[in-house]
Amino acid sequence: QVQLVESGGGLMKPGSSLRLSCAASGRTGIGIGMGWFRRVPGKEREFVAAISGTGLIYYGDSVKGRFTISRDNAKNTVYLQMNSLKPEDTAVYYCAASPGSGVRSPLSYGYWGQGTQVTVSS
Repeated sequence: QVQLVESGGGLMKPGSSLRLSCAASGRTGIGIGMGWFRRVPGKEREFVAAISGTGLIYYGDSVKGRFTISRDNAKNTVYLQMNSLKPEDTAVYYCAASPGSGVRSPLSYGYWGQGTQVTVSS
């Protein structure tokens, strides 16, 4: 089992920056893949970013160039640095772990955090 706890959400102004953290515990290892998704009520979960155990990185088209995913294996923590925030980034952000073959699909992930709300509004 893997437990994931997200933190760092909040109410932000357009154009500002925010960093989310996801702390993993349990059966974690440096080889575990991690991802971030977001969800707006009434819509499907959207892929945001993922990082493999070997450091391969993937981004969703809507955040490419603005968001950066990184990991600190010593702390079992994955980060999502979000810059140039836009109102359309408003969502609940979820951390996920242990993807199968498709890192962009939420169906590939075996473990999920509880989510953290990010609201971008002037």
